Amino acid sequence: MKLFNFQKRNIEEPQQVANDVILSALLSDETITEKQALNIPAVARCVNLICETVSMIPVKLYKEEIIDGKRKTVEVPEDARCSLLNEDTKDALDGTQFKKAIVRDYLLNGNAYAYINKRRNTVRSLNYVDCSNILITKNADPIFKDYNISVQGKTYKPFEFLKIMKSTKDGARGVGVIEENNELLKVAYTTLKFEQNLVSTGGNKKGFINAKNRLTKEAIDALKTAWDKFYSNNEEKMIILNDGLTFQEASNTSVEMQLNENKNSINNSILDIFGVPTTWNWETFIKTAIMPILKTIECALNRDLLLEKEKKSLYFAFDTKEIIKGDIKTRFEAYKTALDSNLMQIDEVRYLEDLEPLGLNFIKLGLQDVLFNPETKQIYTPNTNQINTITKKGDSENE
Repeated sequence: MKLFNFQKRNIEEPQQVANDVILSALLSDETITEKQALNIPAVARCVNLICETVSMIPVKLYKEEIIDGKRKTVEVPEDARCSLLNEDTKDALDGTQFKKAIVRDYLLNGNAYAYINKRRNTVRSLNYVDCSNILITKNADPIFKDYNISVQGKTYKPFEFLKIMKSTKDGARGVGVIEENNELLKVAYTTLKFEQNLVSTGGNKKGFINAKNRLTKEAIDALKTAWDKFYSNNEEKMIILNDGLTFQEASNTSVEMQLNENKNSINNSILDIFGVPTTWNWETFIKTAIMPILKTIECALNRDLLLEKEKKSLYFAFDTKEIIKGDIKTRFEAYKTALDSNLMQIDEVRYLEDLEPLGLNFIKLGLQDVLFNPETKQIYTPNTNQINTITKKGDSENE
């Protein structure tokens, strides 16, 4: 009977420890740290995937103009602010690293900051500041909200910083995944630590020892000692079982299987938090995980990097065409759709593909063989080799 109790205790103790550890995590008031959160594989995967995706999308500056009574949007070339965002921030981080750091802080902590180093109205550099070095001091007015930003004792006004916040209600402080989903992440991290503890003890399988005959107290004590050494000291590679003793491996218990189910459920919940689809789909990932972040960053850039007089006609936007460059099939299908609907011309497509222009400034009007030149207002029909010019009523028609 003692031997049976000994074996039963060895099998049930890890299960009890698992329940106790997870329960203690739920009851604890401690907040999981950023470092601990990134140790969770699902969190690290989501954060890295989102940061890498956003970092490869360039930011461009566009201008809305009214030409001949029609609204037209054109790209503003060679703007210094775009160069700071995409290439060289004039700080220790380059453009790619800058965007990764901003998105990481935004996701995990809900707050991302960069100091806008200006000389008069010219932005000289964008200096990323870790959100842990930021102290926010707010006023007490719930209507006319205002705040100051302190960095190592020096006070700044909000307009001196690029501020990107998640789930904010006051415009001064956001709520990140760690704070918003603290209980879930604590359970995930505790489960990870429990598995690590099992592996550190050797990861040996549990089971039963069957004895044909009743063992003496000395034999039971010797078996217990050998068993404890085997599980607590990795230098012990084997246990010698005397004649009549056999080891029978125990199958997974309901608690162990429940633990695995909980782990899968937690991982899926973490993916949902970040907007990453559990069943991978690139298009869904872009819509649910990337686009909301891009819109938040665009809004912050337009607010903090544009002068008041520029806000009437200029705006920053991510060039999302870069997202599909890794998928040649999707990319070329998108080009075909744009060409067929006359949203783009051939040379515009070739420009996006870094190819030389062909000089074909024609728009297809349909029938697949009628071409229209928007500059000369001429229509060319290859089948009849005729050129006609669109003229206003009362004007003479040139051929």
